[in-house]
Amino acid sequence: MSTTAVTPLTTRDAEALVTAARQAAEAAGVTVSVTVLDAGGHLLAFRRDDRDVLISGETSTRKAYTALQLNAPTADLVDAVQPGGLFHTLPTALDRPLLFIAGGVPVHREGRLIGAVGVGGGAPEQDHGFASAAVRSLT
Repeated sequence: MSTTAVTPLTTRDAEALVTAARQAAEAAGVTVSVTVLDAGGHLLAFRRDDRDVLISGETSTRKAYTALQLNAPTADLVDAVQPGGLFHTLPTALDRPLLFIAGGVPVHREGRLIGAVGVGGGAPEQDHGFASAAVRSLT
């Protein structure tokens, strides 16, 4: 059985994702932090929100990590982590804390997971839109 190699997420791709998310946010008048991880969870690109409160940088990283680990947009997972939800106890079972707020989106190429982008700094729905716009721009 042979498998076709899928081109991994490159630094160039990651920088393009950061730029696209930042531009989408700026068009909406929002300043955000953006994190891009490769399929192994390694940081490929990052843009920090330089406002006084820098928590969105950690938030964008955790959103990207969550989307990568669960291979799903974080916006789709919010109900699953509520008491009684499918993933209610999952955050304590992994080495790194997850963040179940919209803004993390997995990146696929040819149907395979190759990375994730996380955006933090706007309202959750905005962050999800900025991250989704970035992923759409890559294809």
